[in-house]
Amino acid sequence: MSAQPMETDREIHKLEKRLCRQVGQAIVDFNMIEEGDRVMVCMSGGKDSYGMLDILLKLRERAPVSFELIAVNLDQKQPGFPEHVLPAYLKTQGIPFHIENQDTYSIVKRVIPEGKTMCSLCSRLRRGILYRVADELGATKIALGHHRDDILQTFVLNMFFGGKLKGMPPKLVSDDGRHIVIRPMANVAERDLARWAAHRQFPIIPCTLCGSQDNLQRKQVGLMLQEWEKKHPGRLDNMFNALHKVVPSHLMDGTLHDFKGLKVTGVPSDDGDKAFDPETFASEARPGLRVVKA
Repeated sequence: MSAQPMETDREIHKLEKRLCRQVGQAIVDFNMIEEGDRVMVCMSGGKDSYGMLDILLKLRERAPVSFELIAVNLDQKQPGFPEHVLPAYLKTQGIPFHIENQDTYSIVKRVIPEGKTMCSLCSRLRRGILYRVADELGATKIALGHHRDDILQTFVLNMFFGGKLKGMPPKLVSDDGRHIVIRPMANVAERDLARWAAHRQFPIIPCTLCGSQDNLQRKQVGLMLQEWEKKHPGRLDNMFNALHKVVPSHLMDGTLHDFKGLKVTGVPSDDGDKAFDPETFASEARPGLRVVKA
């Protein structure tokens, strides 16, 4: 296999500007980080969390508000996990960090039958531990490294397998109401994160627990979305934009739109159904085309 061509300084500069702009826009649009915040940046050792920390460090230097960053890694005691890698890297960044040691690996392996996916239990255990650590560290926000492609995969998974139009919000309050979770990378495409990770040469730590499972529905959906994008460039951008432009009146959820109470108003609606006019349709579809009447 031939090596990938090296990117030029100009290409890298454009990539860095785009990443900073997209993360900054998400922070502003959803008011993710405020004055005096202490943001707990969750580090897994993958490209996404490395990229998140890297961009947040850059934005902190130019942000109009003052905030702190503290990196946190949950060492789940997976066999062969290189526990020295993240502390060594974080020391070079000059950022305070905390390594939380909890053997969730043994719990997941004991509870989940062989051949079944482990993600659900693993994520619940991990989330509970991270909430506790956030309390102990006095963190006001918990930052996760999910990107645009993760959000789209979650949306499709919920639609295909969960029967819901539900995605992955850029900002949420935990079920107990005590923690705010943010996803600063919400606007960022995974391919850009992969390019940035290669440029920055992050010491990536592969996941040997969930990352090695070939039967994950998420992995299959991810491959499907990649194939769509390859055949129809721009489709993922359109899908992502659609998540920002929800029209409840054109769906079927009666809790979001009062279908039962609809009445004639006599006032034109911008997004309502229009009566079909063949003359108008023909002229808009092809100038000069006339509809021949019988």
